[in-house]
Amino acid sequence: MTTSLRSTLDFLLYDWLQAESLNARERFADHSRETFDAVLDTCERIAREKYAPFNRTVDTQEPQFDGERVILPQCTHDARQAFADSGMLSAAQDYALGGMQLPYVVESAANSFFGCASISIGSNLLTTGNANAILVHGTPLQQQVFAANEFNGRWAGTMCLSEPQAGSSLSDITTRAEADGADFEVDPLGPRYRLRGNKMWISSGDHELTENIVHLVLAKIPGPDGKLVPGVKGISLFIVPKKLVDTDGQLTGERNDVALAGLNHKLGWRGTTNTLLNFGEGRYPVRGGAGAIGYLVGRPGEGLKCMFHMMNEARIAIGMAATTLGLAGYYASLDYARTRLQGRPVQGSTSAAGSAGKDASQPQVPLIRHADIKRMLLAQKSYCEGALALNLYCARLVDEGRTGEPQAAQDARLLLEVLTPIAKSWPSEFCLEANSLAIQIHGGYGYTRDFPVEQYWRDNRLNMIHEGTHGIQAADLLGRKVVMQGGAGLQLLARTIGATIAQARKHPELAAWADQLAQALQDVGEATQAAWATGNPTEALANAVPYMQAFGHTVLAWVWLDVACSVLARDATLSIAASAGRMGAARYFYHYELPHIGAWLQVVRQRDLTCAALDEDAF
Repeated sequence: MTTSLRSTLDFLLYDWLQAESLNARERFADHSRETFDAVLDTCERIAREKYAPFNRTVDTQEPQFDGERVILPQCTHDARQAFADSGMLSAAQDYALGGMQLPYVVESAANSFFGCASISIGSNLLTTGNANAILVHGTPLQQQVFAANEFNGRWAGTMCLSEPQAGSSLSDITTRAEADGADFEVDPLGPRYRLRGNKMWISSGDHELTENIVHLVLAKIPGPDGKLVPGVKGISLFIVPKKLVDTDGQLTGERNDVALAGLNHKLGWRGTTNTLLNFGEGRYPVRGGAGAIGYLVGRPGEGLKCMFHMMNEARIAIGMAATTLGLAGYYASLDYARTRLQGRPVQGSTSAAGSAGKDASQPQVPLIRHADIKRMLLAQKSYCEGALALNLYCARLVDEGRTGEPQAAQDARLLLEVLTPIAKSWPSEFCLEANSLAIQIHGGYGYTRDFPVEQYWRDNRLNMIHEGTHGIQAADLLGRKVVMQGGAGLQLLARTIGATIAQARKHPELAAWADQLAQALQDVGEATQAAWATGNPTEALANAVPYMQAFGHTVLAWVWLDVACSVLARDATLSIAASAGRMGAARYFYHYELPHIGAWLQVVRQRDLTCAALDEDAF
């Protein structure tokens, strides 16, 4: 597995994205390809030794709650410690924070080894995202006490948004935060509040892997009349540690009133605790008051704005998680197809009965020699390696947005805004389909726990739901991202894709694909205008998911065309097997996948209300 992944990462990082060129920038001046390779080597080794051997263990030995503590298998503790010791929690952070100042694209590539080896163990993304949100919106002391201790591995972090009665509808949350009678001068860690409420579906919400857990909690501050403000405008963000700390980042010995109400038993990702948390229920009374102690982050009423920093980062990371699970299934089914002997090749002529003949006297051949098996392998390769390229491209945009020249940085941030729903949702859907194809290649064996592909599918099924469901991502894309700033983001993406089309037309081998992509881009643009032609959001968004599917396929076709340009620039004769495989995957995507967008865009153009208008009684 790791050899195939490493060669793909090397091509995408160095040949396609030109990651080495980042070292010309002041922030990355201490680095070279040698340091990047050393990071990849370290992560590949840890994933191979501490993660991969225990992927089945954490699936079968689910977290247990004994009434006081969450019990996880020892391998989870060992893997988490190895990850923290590697410095990857702060890989992209400043030297002053103990970080390595790595480009984010290199950090993302290195972390892909852990996702491929065991996503259940390797879900450290929330800790990094939590700390990054505090770095952006917290006070200097909050950054020093909370973010720094998450980056160094002492503490873990979560994001607490959803509630049992609200789900994804954050405007309906009811967790309350009332001032504790202390202002900033009285409590240096920030304006102190008492929180009461319940949070559901909290990943890593309780465990013993670290000495403390830092919860970032969305809650509403009541108005003067004691009532909660309807909608999202009243939502604020709070740091609520599991155990209280002092201004030096040391535990005070007091347990905050954050109680584990129970563990959710999931289809997949079973190695990661998923929890229902009660804040301020009185199980752990603290400092003589009622409610869990929380410290305001940012300004009152701007909690969702602050949390979106973490949510957007998490969405890209979920896209990468879906991608690596898809790749894990692809590698497993490729190995199986190469070694499993079954059937015989179709002969060159048909039998008297009119069907293709097979010579039963000949030995059986490996599965991979059958055309339909190759079809399923190519589909997986095109989905997963395409998604990996997209996610790394988005990570490269993060680096450009942080360190590029002003105009380039601004464009990178805008382009990332448009691509984020695709980077999260497209891999979540189509790398899941890749996992389904991996099971199909295994046949009946794939449906058993004797082979890993069924677990990869179960683990991946979650990714279409968490960090914003498929429908939410689609509404965000069509309802906001492509129309914001007068469509500036969509226009920038079109120009970016257009540059690739122009480059591809210089290669005779790619000219037909370039024309096909140009037509797809035009179709998406026309469908976008048609969806909003009446200005009625109900009509425009009625088919947001088909729109997102077509948009995502167009983006992936662009990625594959850009990759193909790099392949030809590197190896015009296609003498290298890996390059031939990449071109085969690109060809598959253009011949088998991109044509699908016509049906998706048709209902968008027509503002078809078949689904939206059907009366609920008709079901």
